Amino acid sequence: MHRTGELSGQFQTLEQQKDSATLGMWIFLATEILFFGGLFLTYTINRHTYASMFAEASRTLDLKLGGFNTVVLIGSSLTMAMAVWSAQVGKKKLVTLFLILTLLLGCVFLGVKAIEYKQKFDENHVPGLNFQFEKNADQATNAHAQLFFSLYFGMTGLHALHMVIGAGLLVWLIKQSMAGRFTPQYNTPVENVGLYWHFVDIVWIYLFPLLYLIDRH
Repeated sequence: MHRTGELSGQFQTLEQQKDSATLGMWIFLATEILFFGGLFLTYTINRHTYASMFAEASRTLDLKLGGFNTVVLIGSSLTMAMAVWSAQVGKKKLVTLFLILTLLLGCVFLGVKAIEYKQKFDENHVPGLNFQFEKNADQATNAHAQLFFSLYFGMTGLHALHMVIGAGLLVWLIKQSMAGRFTPQYNTPVENVGLYWHFVDIVWIYLFPLLYLIDRH
């Protein structure tokens, strides 16, 4: 396979190449939806079965940190959208700037999530042999609370992993952007990474109310 500029040999035009890459990204995101959908379904079933215990466990999560992270991710979606727009109109310096801002916001999110995890470790709310939700709680109570935190760490941990992957993609885009690679004629990598980043942000928009806002009254 040879390349002519940004055009790979199996494609006749950049437009055809872009359409193929975009279709591939949407197919990938569809599989991700199925993957996260299974976790959401598992959570929903157990939330319905152990409603009171899940609500009590949810109230131990730090709502302020969770809310702050939600605002951070919404901001990162804006900066990512601006990076895509800048690439489409040929504003090369702005592409780099908005990609860097998106990366910084993503790092802030991961840093705050690390603080939250540290809180759960200090409170012995990490599933395992040392797990303890309430003093003198019966075995069933601790088991149901441990189920909530297992889903909490599983779902937010998987989301954080996707954030780390997204951060790596952003670093690559920033390097390519600083080299002046992206133009109005060729900006497919920026658009596709943007789709991925928006998907990860949307997943959190669902995770936040499901995990943090259960019976907060």
